[in-house]
Amino acid sequence: MIEQYVADLHEVDETRIADVGGKGAHLGGLSRIEGIRVPEGFCVTTDAFRRVVARTPAIGDALDRLAGSDPADREAVRTLSAELRRTIEEAGVPDAIAAAVTRALARLGERAACAVRSSATAEDLPTASFAGQQDTYLNVVGPAEVLRHIGRCWASLFTERAVTYRQRNGIDHRTVHMAVVVQRMVFPEASGILFTADPVTGDRRVTTVDAGFGLGEALVSGLVNPDVFKVRDGEITARAIAAKQRAVLAVPGGGTREAAIEAERQERPALTDAQVVELERLGRRIEAHFGRPQDIEWCLSGDGFRIVQSRPITTLFPVPETGDQDNHVYVSVGHQQMMTDPMAPLGLSMWQLTAMVPMHAAGGRLFVDVTRRLASPASRAGLLDLMGKGDPLIRDALETVLDRGDFVPSLPDPEPDPGGRAAARASAPAPIETDPGIVTELIERSRTSLDALRRDIGTKTGPVLFDFLLEAFEEHKKVLGDPLSIQVIMAGMEATWWLNDRLGEWLGEKNAADTLTLSAPGNITSEMGLALLDVADAVRPHPEVVAFLAGAEDDGFLDELGKLPGGAGARDAIEDYLDRYGMRCVGEIDITRPRWRERPTALVPVILDNVRNFAPGAAGQRFEQGRQQARAKERDVLSRLRTLPDGERKAAEAKEMIDRVRTFIGYREYPKYHIVCRYFVYKQALMAEAERLVRAGVLREREDVFHLTFQELHDVVRSHAVDERLVRERKEEFRSYRALTPPRVLTSDGEAVAGSYRRADVPAGALAGLAVSAGTVEGRARVIHDMAEADLEAGDILVTAYTDPSWSPLFVAITGLVTEVGGLMTHGAVIAREYGLPAVVGVEGATRLIRDGQRIRVHGADGYVEILGD
Repeated sequence: MIEQYVADLHEVDETRIADVGGKGAHLGGLSRIEGIRVPEGFCVTTDAFRRVVARTPAIGDALDRLAGSDPADREAVRTLSAELRRTIEEAGVPDAIAAAVTRALARLGERAACAVRSSATAEDLPTASFAGQQDTYLNVVGPAEVLRHIGRCWASLFTERAVTYRQRNGIDHRTVHMAVVVQRMVFPEASGILFTADPVTGDRRVTTVDAGFGLGEALVSGLVNPDVFKVRDGEITARAIAAKQRAVLAVPGGGTREAAIEAERQERPALTDAQVVELERLGRRIEAHFGRPQDIEWCLSGDGFRIVQSRPITTLFPVPETGDQDNHVYVSVGHQQMMTDPMAPLGLSMWQLTAMVPMHAAGGRLFVDVTRRLASPASRAGLLDLMGKGDPLIRDALETVLDRGDFVPSLPDPEPDPGGRAAARASAPAPIETDPGIVTELIERSRTSLDALRRDIGTKTGPVLFDFLLEAFEEHKKVLGDPLSIQVIMAGMEATWWLNDRLGEWLGEKNAADTLTLSAPGNITSEMGLALLDVADAVRPHPEVVAFLAGAEDDGFLDELGKLPGGAGARDAIEDYLDRYGMRCVGEIDITRPRWRERPTALVPVILDNVRNFAPGAAGQRFEQGRQQARAKERDVLSRLRTLPDGERKAAEAKEMIDRVRTFIGYREYPKYHIVCRYFVYKQALMAEAERLVRAGVLREREDVFHLTFQELHDVVRSHAVDERLVRERKEEFRSYRALTPPRVLTSDGEAVAGSYRRADVPAGALAGLAVSAGTVEGRARVIHDMAEADLEAGDILVTAYTDPSWSPLFVAITGLVTEVGGLMTHGAVIAREYGLPAVVGVEGATRLIRDGQRIRVHGADGYVEILGD
C-alpha cells in the first residue's frame, strides 16, 4: 500500500478517521456542507505518524512500558508520558513527509499564517470527544515553524491528560494514531462555541452560543467569561452579557498575545442578535449532516462565520426512540429498582421481556413513558402520589414539567370520578384479612413455579431453548402480577403509611412505624444479611481459615478451603449460604452481572468484617433485640392511645394496622427474590449456549453474548453466525454509557429534569434527603462504591450511590445509611427500618460531597445529613 502523507481537507470526510483523525475527518465533512465555510487547509495523515514511530524504536519501547503501567500510579504515567513526548519531538519530521507538507503549504502561500491542530484517531467520536486532550497552535508562520509544530502535535498524543483520558475510557494507547490539520489562519473579530443542544439540561431544542472578542483561546483557557445566548426555534430566549476585559489576538509574524479590551467595548455584546440566530441556523445544518448534537467552534471574520471544528457532544444522555414527533416524559426505572448503572443489551432486553409494563432503553438504562398518565387529571394524581412516596425528587421533576403548561397534553378523564377512588386506594388499607397463611401460600406458589422452571429448562438447548424461554417469561409475568401478591404488598405499605400518619396526628410520633417494623418476620432480604453472621460464626474459631480467606482472590477458593483445619465446616456454611442466596449480586436486575455463586469472593470481605466486628450468635441476638423493641413500642403506643379521647377505638385501629404491618411488610422483598432466582436459571441456560458457541468458533468469548439482545442471540444460535463488528460497537457504547449520569426524569426533547426537595427546615450546610428510618446517629462515613471493597468497623455509617438487596449483608455492621437514590419503600429504606438503622436516602451527590472518613450526623427522622468534619 502506498503511503499518503498529506490529504487536502476537501478530499476527506467522516469515513477517513483512521487516516486523518477525528478533527480532520469532521472538518472534511464540514467543508462539504452547503453554506458552511471552513478555512482551507490540509491534513498530515496518520501514515506520517506511523512512519515516525516505526523508525524510532524508543517510542515502541516506551509505549510497551506505558501499556503495562498501573493507571493509578500517577507518577509513572507522568514520567512515561514526558519521555514519549520528548522522544517524538526529538525524532523530527522525516524528509519525505517534510517535502509533502512544504508542497501543500505552497498552495496556501509559503508565508501564510496557519493554525496547526492535533487530530487523533480516538477523538471527536460519538462515545468519547477527547476535547482539549491534544494541542493546537495558532498563527504559525513559515514552513520550518509549521514542521516544528507538527512534531509538537504528534507528541501531544501523550500529554498526561490525554493518556489518563484514554486509560479511563479503556482505549489502548498503541491503537491510537495522530494526524495533524494545517489550515489558513482566521483573524476573527469574535469567536466562540456553539452547542446545538443545551449542554447543562440536555434539551435538544435549545442552542447555546458562547461568544467573546478575538480568538477563541480566551474562552477555552478561562481568561474571560463569555457572553451566553440561548436560542430556540430562531428566537433568543435568554442572554447573559459578560464584562470581557481581555482577548487573545494574533501577533504579526507569528504567535498570539493577550490584550486589554477598550473600556467602552467590554460590556458590549460580541454578537448581534441577528448573528446569534444565524449561528443557530448554521448549527442545525451541521447537526443534520452529522446526525447528532454538535459542539462547534466558530469564528466571525469580515464577511461572515467560519467553522473551525465540530465534534459530537458526548455528555448528553440519549433520548429513547419512539418513531413519532410527540412530546414524551420518561421516568427512570433504575431509580426505582436501585440500579442506576448501565445494563448490557442482553440485560436490557431480558428485563423488557419480563416486565409488566412497556419500557424504553436509552444510554444503557430503562425508562417508562408516563406521558399519558400525566395527561389525564385522574391518573396524574395517582401517579404523582405514588412517585412522591417512592422518590420525592421524581415527583418534583414531573411537577416541574407539568408547570410549564404546554409540554404534556391535557386529556379527558377516561371514566367518571376515578380520582376519588385513586385517592382512596392511596390512603386506605387494602381490604385483606390479616392472615400469615396468605404469605405462606404466596411463597409456596413461587417455589412451585421456580421448581417447574428448573425442571423443564434442563432438557432445552439451541433454538428450542429460546422458544421455551419466551413461554417462561409469560409465567414470570404471571407470578409477578399475581393480584393477591400485589394486594399483600400494598397492604403492608399502606398500613405503614397509616401508622405514620395517624400516630403522628394522635401522639405527635414521627415515623412510628420504623420501630414497629423492627425484625418483622419473613423478610428474605434481612434474613440474608443475618445469615452471613451465621457464616462468620463458622469461620471465626479457625485462625487458619480466617487468614486464608483474607488472601482469597480466586473464585475457586472454596475447593482449597476444605483442606484447612476447620475449613470443611466453613466451606459448608458458605456453600449453604450460596445455595440459598448465590443468585444475588450487586445490580442483580441485569442478568449479565456476575452472581455470588459465580463470584463468591465478593462475599469474603463482608464475612471477614463480620468475624472482626461481631461476637458468636449475633444474628439471633440482633433479631430478638429488634423483635423486643417492636413489642415494647407497640405496648407504649397502644397504652398512650387509650388515654386519649375515643382512645379505645384509636388503639383498636392502631393494633389492627400494627398486626397488618408485621404480617405483610416482610413479604415485600420476596417477589424480587423470586425474580432474581428465575433470572439465574435463565442465565445458566443462556451461558451454556454461549459456551457451545465458543466451542463452535462462532464467538470469541462467551461474555460476547452480553452485548446482544435476547432476539439477536436467538438468531446467532439459529444461524451460527455473529456480526463481530456489532459486538465491538456495543462494547464501546457500553463503556461510554458508564460515564453518563441517568436522569430521574427525561423528556423527548432530551432535557434531564432535576427535582428538588424545596425544604426550609434543613440547617445551613446540611444535605437534604428523604427521611426513611428514624433515629439520629453520628459516626465515621464510609463512602463505598463496590460492596466487595467494603472495610467496615463498628460504628461506621455507609454512604453509597444506591443499595439493592445484595448490600444487605453490610447493613448488620453499620449504624446508619446515606444513599443518593431511594425512596420510602425501596430496598435500603426497608432493611434499614428492619435493622433499626437511621437512614436518609435520595441525597443528591452524597458520595461526592461526603468524603470517606469524615464524621457525619444522620437525622433519620428529619431527612438530612450534617457533615461534622474530618
